[in-house]
Amino acid sequence: MKKTLILLMCFVLSKNIFAQDLTPIQYVEQYKDLAIREMKRMGVPAAITLAQGILESESGNSILVKKSNNHFGIKCKNTWNAGGVSHDDDAIGECFRVYKTAEDSYRDHSNFLRNNQRYSNLFKLDVSDYKGWAYGLKKQVMLLIHAIPKF
Repeated sequence: MKKTLILLMCFVLSKNIFAQDLTPIQYVEQYKDLAIREMKRMGVPAAITLAQGILESESGNSILVKKSNNHFGIKCKNTWNAGGVSHDDDAIGECFRVYKTAEDSYRDHSNFLRNNQRYSNLFKLDVSDYKGWAYGLKKQVMLLIHAIPKF
């Protein structure tokens, strides 16, 4: 009985040690190279990409990331023809894009911003102007929020 209890305690403790969530700093360390590559490829500041990744994915710890590698909460919409996963967000059971790797998610995030007319003004800003990008993204979010019908 004593050995069983000790084994059980060791299992619980080891599970807690190995299943720790990433902190925001660990997230940046893990994904900064991806963000920098995407900045060079598409012109989205790495700081903005990492900040959005931290917020949208809870530093890579969200259920959505674990189910789909979707670090930015990008929904399927009608233009997405790859895999999707059901996840509750603004509505129950919304379709979110699924990626094989985090790198695929980062690449799609850059493409999503670059190819969306709503964000075109951001690309007129210098890549080092992360504050301008942050204010521009906030402005777009506020426009979207105000466009949602009130019931």
